[in-house]
Amino acid sequence: MIAFPNAKINIGLNVIRKREDGFHDIETVFYPVPWCDVLEIIPEEGAKSIFQFKSSGIKIYSKEKQNLCLRSYEMLAQQYNLPPVKMHLHKIIPIGAGLGGGSSDAAFTILLLNTLFKLNLTQEQMLDFASQLGSDCAFFIRNKPVFASARGDHFENIKLDLSDYFVTVVKPKVHVSTTEAYRNISPLKPAGSLKELIRLPITKWKDTIQNDFEKPIFENFKVIQNIKSKLYKYGALYASMSGSGS
Repeated sequence: MIAFPNAKINIGLNVIRKREDGFHDIETVFYPVPWCDVLEIIPEEGAKSIFQFKSSGIKIYSKEKQNLCLRSYEMLAQQYNLPPVKMHLHKIIPIGAGLGGGSSDAAFTILLLNTLFKLNLTQEQMLDFASQLGSDCAFFIRNKPVFASARGDHFENIKLDLSDYFVTVVKPKVHVSTTEAYRNISPLKPAGSLKELIRLPITKWKDTIQNDFEKPIFENFKVIQNIKSKLYKYGALYASMSGSGS
């Protein structure tokens, strides 16, 4: 069985405060975009069968135990006594780009396993499993535009349709560490809530909606700042870094 885990973009991102648990409260808008990885899961057969994971495409540098597809499988396998599977991930969505590719892969693993083994999980159950893997993993279970708050894991549905526009995603040869990005942030509650600003006409977003990560990251990665400037030069209605970049 094959699925196509898609990317997301952030429209605006405000880092509001640092929490006692070490994480940050944020507000942002997640919007799905059809730039996809390819994920295939096949049940293994035979008494001596074992779990197998292979990847192709963009090289994955994380250790196997940290791989979100593997962790998704292990979580459901332990809960529902699943048999071993063969899993192949063809990686297309850039890593370290603020596009949520790894989180999407994790969520689609849950969705595939639910269908493949007829687990009959409710959407709420799948959301709960996904949220244990990462703050934005649960977004990809519903995969619809949302206003996200708290750690980026509390979602409110919003009416946002960009299908009449061209969405251009530019990825330079730069990897931005999310941990480092947060280290250079000074949390501050914005004057206006993004949940309200996103309702404005898109022509007004340029002057009202911002990503708090841009200022410190632009200082270290001028190439990203130059891309944003060029997009506006070429006529973009709105241009922004997605997430913590790049």
